Amino acid sequence: MISTLLTLFIVGIVALMVLSIVFAVLGLAVGLLFKVLPILLIGYVVVRLLAPRQKKLSAEDRAWLER
Repeated sequence: MISTLLTLFIVGIVALMVLSIVFAVLGLAVGLLFKVLPILLIGYVVVRLLAPRQKKLSAEDRAWLER
């Protein structure tokens, strides 16, 4: 009886430690996401705005490329 209680106690302690590590890693990942995501979004918008627009090919250019 006591060995069963000790086993359950040890399993509970190990489970709590594993869960705390998992939640710490998840918290770190979410924290980094909220720190890095706005920077990536701003960079993406700037690149999209500054990128040269692709113009349509004229018939002459298309004919020259198909040769």
